Amino acid sequence: MPTTRAKRPAAASLVAAALVIMAWGCHGGDGTGPPDKRVPSSEKSVASAPVLAVKIDNVGPARPQTGLQEADIVYVEQVEAGLSRILAVYSSRLPSVVGPVRSARESDLELLRQFDRPTLAYSGAQAKLRPAIEAAPLNDLPPSKAPGAYFRSGDRAAPHNLYLRPRNTRHTTARANAAEAAGLRFGPAPAGGRPVTGHTVRYPSARFAFTWSADRQQWQVDMDGAPARTAEGARLGTATVVVQYVTVRPSLFRDRSGNTTPYTETVGSGTALVLRNGRAYDAEWSRGTPESTTAFTTPDGKPMTFAPGGLWIVFAPR
Repeated sequence: MPTTRAKRPAAASLVAAALVIMAWGCHGGDGTGPPDKRVPSSEKSVASAPVLAVKIDNVGPARPQTGLQEADIVYVEQVEAGLSRILAVYSSRLPSVVGPVRSARESDLELLRQFDRPTLAYSGAQAKLRPAIEAAPLNDLPPSKAPGAYFRSGDRAAPHNLYLRPRNTRHTTARANAAEAAGLRFGPAPAGGRPVTGHTVRYPSARFAFTWSADRQQWQVDMDGAPARTAEGARLGTATVVVQYVTVRPSLFRDRSGNTTPYTETVGSGTALVLRNGRAYDAEWSRGTPESTTAFTTPDGKPMTFAPGGLWIVFAPR
């Protein structure tokens, strides 16, 4: 694979990148208004822990994925044709292999601004989006820039067989959990909540179900009606699930089949549902600017606490 930098983008692409960058500074990323002012004064600026974010495939032929159980945060978002894709964030632990790795989306750039120059590993991006990725405050790491860190597995068909060896990159682990570095708090459950045995999030062509296991003290994950498993065959689970209700709007980009790419707005404010310890808690989220982290609070304004262990944040349309 080539290791040289891409040629200078065309003028039209530079204009597109400039429009995206200008939108980052506005409420919701779409330039429709001023920053949200309902942000608690305790909101932090970008997290300083070294972060590796990997864009991971999530259709049937891509499962089971490798390395999800070691992520500090697993973000789930809607993509083209109503399907889903995953962005796994690592800091405290670094698996030997992660994947399958797939392409980046415009929404990833705004989401990752919560971290201080994170590394984004991805398989590629459409030509119109590449200038925006190169202009974003992150270290982009496609295979062309780190050919020794990627490999193709022989047990799956392309494009679902590209994997990353994180230790072959310049990224190193840190003692800090990426979620804690981003201002999220782990600790005893807040008062209240209601007992629940499960919760399902639906996209037009995908769904995630989380079922509480008292024996394992975690929410077991189902994807599209089937139990999600690790590459070793164990059930995939997490201590906390946050269903963050956001605006999902069309972006300016389309995939090869002509499907419009959704844009998930992560700047602004809204409601959330937090699942932990077999209970559901109503919460609110707020992120005033792209440069700030997301604050989760209880309805009375106190910081929301999460159960120690894995954290999944699922972006659900309002």
